[in-house]
Amino acid sequence: MGQTTAVAQDSAGQVAPVEAVAPPVAGPSIQFAEQKFDFGDIKPGDVVEHTFQFTNNGTQPLIISNVRTTCGCTATDYPKAPVMPGATASITARFNSAGKRGKQNKVITVESNAVQGSTQVIIATNIAAAQ
Repeated sequence: MGQTTAVAQDSAGQVAPVEAVAPPVAGPSIQFAEQKFDFGDIKPGDVVEHTFQFTNNGTQPLIISNVRTTCGCTATDYPKAPVMPGATASITARFNSAGKRGKQNKVITVESNAVQGSTQVIIATNIAAAQ
């Protein structure tokens, strides 16, 4: 099956391709702006924080019921109120590197009523040896 491209003609007669906008997902849906964030090298004992932005690209309110982390070294903050269709919100993750060494990948699981089920984002870092 071939791909179809829509075109538009302006008042000067120039033809330009038109980007097709995807229809909203039926039901609540979560779409993150990024799936992974890497802090790069940090020092032992550093506490770093990143905010993951997401959009409810569905047609019904998105309700986040829980956000789980893989260890106690990572804490999160997430919206408790429903995220309306088309609205953007965020989940903040804080990683405490105390007692950790080397490369770290921390998976954050977002449980919600989204049609795609649970979603995961990742924070990564490398804890450099103390000088």
